[in-house]
Amino acid sequence: MIQRVQSIWLFLASLTLFLLLILPILTKQVAGGELWLQVGGVYQHTDTIVKQIETYSGLFGLTIFTGIVCLYNIFNFRNRTLQKRIVLLAIFLILVISGCLAGYAWKITDGMQSGSVGIGAALPVLTLIFCALAFRGIRKDEQLIRSADRLR
Repeated sequence: MIQRVQSIWLFLASLTLFLLLILPILTKQVAGGELWLQVGGVYQHTDTIVKQIETYSGLFGLTIFTGIVCLYNIFNFRNRTLQKRIVLLAIFLILVISGCLAGYAWKITDGMQSGSVGIGAALPVLTLIFCALAFRGIRKDEQLIRSADRLR
């Protein structure tokens, strides 16, 4: 059913992935202004102009896809084994997104020696926690149904 606890965790996971699209992951002060890293690319703010320096459209698309997968997985409540596999796929995709973001952040800040971490840096970790809690909820549902089948 949609009102199960893992549905809430999956919804929160997709919500944090969609928030990752708009929140900065890393900011760095440069001579001409400020650079910041988002999932969509690297942006530079100079005076009153904000322009995109680099585009990460593949990473942007992967983040949207992973958010949609988490949201779609809410409605797979009838097939718990498929739901567990999709959650594991989402966890893998989140790890890929985190690795790409770490690589891009490393490239921008020259080895993390300068720059400040934004709120978006914590969102992939939070999404992993939400997916793990959803997996645990799905597993508990399976155990509950197996125990009810034994009683019949």
